[in-house]
Amino acid sequence: MFGFVRKELIIFLSSVRYNTRILVPSWVEHSDEYLNSSSRYFPLVGWIVGTATWFVLWVSDLSLTWEISIVLAMAASVFITGAFHEDGFTDVCDGFGGGWTKEKILEIMKDSRIGAFGTIGIILVLLLKFVCYKSLEEFSIEVLFITILSSHSSSRFWALFTAKTLTYVREDQLSKAKPIIKTLKISNVVIAGVWGLAPWFAFLHNEYLPSDRVFGFLLYPFLLQSFGYLYLRSFYKKWLGGYTGDCLGAVQQVTELLYLIGIIAAWKSF
Repeated sequence: MFGFVRKELIIFLSSVRYNTRILVPSWVEHSDEYLNSSSRYFPLVGWIVGTATWFVLWVSDLSLTWEISIVLAMAASVFITGAFHEDGFTDVCDGFGGGWTKEKILEIMKDSRIGAFGTIGIILVLLLKFVCYKSLEEFSIEVLFITILSSHSSSRFWALFTAKTLTYVREDQLSKAKPIIKTLKISNVVIAGVWGLAPWFAFLHNEYLPSDRVFGFLLYPFLLQSFGYLYLRSFYKKWLGGYTGDCLGAVQQVTELLYLIGIIAAWKSF
């Protein structure tokens, strides 16, 4: 039993090390086996990022304006992950914005320099996040926590689900995604789904939310995230025949935003 728990802890901490800048203990050894299995904890890492984002937002709001608190919370999220997913989104914008063939798109996406499409894209994403958080100001502290936590956890599930339903297209060994995606098991996707969607259902607790808004808070974000996933999956398949690690980063960013937009739409509609 102890051996199983220790192994799962190592796998989880491998996921933390892969997805964030958080330091893990030196006894967490690196191996392809642990890295392959760590995908099931990607959404759980989203719990960490989401909780930290909410905490900075809440603490900052005690003495600062809501707008400044939002920027600090967003900065905390970027700092913890090292802009891991934002970087992927930027590369996708540059690649698909400047390339018209699969080969050219992949070549541009590997370039570490940022172009006009990537700059415009990441500015719009950050601006949309800011406006979404601004719209959450009237939420109770509990609903705000569940919303931010769920946006981070569920978006990481959709990124993993994209990896399971498409083919990896890089032929080289330079991508960080390949060791994981090579052996992505259905069981890992199912476990990731539990971690990714579980916080969402905290809205069923009517203490946090008026009962007439619970249905919308569950349905609207799911519909928007599903649409975003289906569109991006179709788009990647059409142009690349599959996906790259950067594509997964873009899925995470887009579905995180769609979750927030869905929550706001549900709040306004009921």
